[in-house]
Amino acid sequence: MDDATAGAFDRAAARLDSVLADEVGTRYRKGVPAVLTDTLVSLQGAIAEVTETLAGFADRGSADVATRKARVAAAVRSLQGDVASFLAPVADSVLWVGGTEAAPTLESAPLDLGATLDALLWDPDPVGLSIGEDDDENLRPGTVVFTSATIPRGLAARLHVPANLLTELDVGTPFDFEHHALLYCAAHLPDPRSGTFAEASVAELERLVLAAGGRTLALFTSYRAMQHAADELEGRLPYPLLRQGQRPKPVLLSEFADDPHTCLFATMGFWAGIDVPGPSLSLVTIDKIPFPRPDEPLLAARREKAGAAGFSTVDLPRAATMLAQGAGRLIRTATDRGVVAVLDPRLAKQASYRWELIGALPPMRRTKDFADVEAFLAGIE
Repeated sequence: MDDATAGAFDRAAARLDSVLADEVGTRYRKGVPAVLTDTLVSLQGAIAEVTETLAGFADRGSADVATRKARVAAAVRSLQGDVASFLAPVADSVLWVGGTEAAPTLESAPLDLGATLDALLWDPDPVGLSIGEDDDENLRPGTVVFTSATIPRGLAARLHVPANLLTELDVGTPFDFEHHALLYCAAHLPDPRSGTFAEASVAELERLVLAAGGRTLALFTSYRAMQHAADELEGRLPYPLLRQGQRPKPVLLSEFADDPHTCLFATMGFWAGIDVPGPSLSLVTIDKIPFPRPDEPLLAARREKAGAAGFSTVDLPRAATMLAQGAGRLIRTATDRGVVAVLDPRLAKQASYRWELIGALPPMRRTKDFADVEAFLAGIE
């Protein structure tokens, strides 16, 4: 690629970054604004120049050069499609600017994922595929399998899965949660929305960590809350304290697993996909019920569409799934034992939705008595 073409492309990308940097968090309800449209059109022109240059670029019989050229061409085609989708968004899509000012991103998602899946998966007679009269009425061109330890209730309906094509199977769990895990809710703490919660939750976290002898994965719903708790406890706890961002994630997990007394403080990136079996992780703490932020563009749009049912159909299922994923960091093998401690008293007190959340969690014995926690943790070798 010649310098002029590369320079034009870089300048167009830089202009896009500059426009988006001031728009982070903005949701575009009526398509992208004029200034952004002009920038995207300019980027389209730069992409066209790159495409033309690639077409005239000879690979000289080299398999390596041909492979690299194909990769660049595929990336350019993908980018071209993305730009076109923002200039002419499909109906019922949500457009917004995410990321940070230093690295803004223009994002799009369907308002109703189920409608998209209707066309891709559930259509009984997709283009090019048909089922004859003599075929079994349940025969499909393919089978779709959704599998997870934390599938939320009502997912099939939200994804528009036709009831006559749906088979649900709960295979249970191989782990003895009733005897190997304890769910503790700090019901005595103030409401998380009050000004006194931050300090009270840090004090509660301290006595939990001391009772566990370290061995704690402390999960937080915000980076600010994690930093505050870590700053407060780093000099007060007699155990090593690691926090997200200090080192690369694999390094943090390795250090945490290697020293049974270490504590690891982290945010949403550690709520799922973390596997630390054994005594190094004997206590998982969760500072708040992980309700989504009210200003998150995609979920805000889905709430608006749901109207009065927004909380029960958007916020609550997501919070239940995230809570279950966080709690799932505790028991990873048949011999693991430990405590999940939720510092949000609403899990114990909010009658309108507490059982929806508890029902999503593993079948652990439950308590609001800290003495039960101390006794349980003392029995873990």
